[in-house]
Amino acid sequence: YHTYKFAMDKIRQTAMFQMAGIPHPGTRVFYGKDPRERILEDFSFPFIAKIPRGSARGKGVFLIQTLDQLDAYLGLGGPAYIQEYLDFDRDMRIIVMGNQAVFSYWRIARKTDFKTNVSQGGKICFDPLPKEALDLALVTAKRCGWDDVGIDIAMSDGNYFVLEGNMKYGTKGFQKAGINYKELLCQLILEGKV
Repeated sequence: YHTYKFAMDKIRQTAMFQMAGIPHPGTRVFYGKDPRERILEDFSFPFIAKIPRGSARGKGVFLIQTLDQLDAYLGLGGPAYIQEYLDFDRDMRIIVMGNQAVFSYWRIARKTDFKTNVSQGGKICFDPLPKEALDLALVTAKRCGWDDVGIDIAMSDGNYFVLEGNMKYGTKGFQKAGINYKELLCQLILEGKV
């Protein structure tokens, strides 16, 4: 139950990462009417803007490079969730169930997009992931109290950052690797690991 309280809620996840000391891109949430000037005081172009609640699969994520793009995003309403832009063309999806990383892969962005989400055209790659990223995923899941989560981690300027936790992660990576996700989950439940 605790894990699912954080599903599709970037504001709650960001607060948890900050309290738990998890490396996360610089992020601020702006409330109230017309936060444009406050945003521009704290962030310079380019930066990322997200719909903070209820968005998934890369939908509701915007690369903001101009005032017009910022105004269009703010026109959507709700709190403004603004995040520093990290330069990377791939990130890592690490599935943690119980207290172990059971599956992981790279997600590589298309050349025409900054998003790595598989549902947005990102490519799955099974090259080995750095141990530091796998360890960070385990630490993140433990500190946040999450026992079934897909953790997205990016490396930028030699540092690892947890982008978010996905409690409703996709299973295309499992399928591509020939792993039956339902059987794996059932086995871990039967073994008392989840």
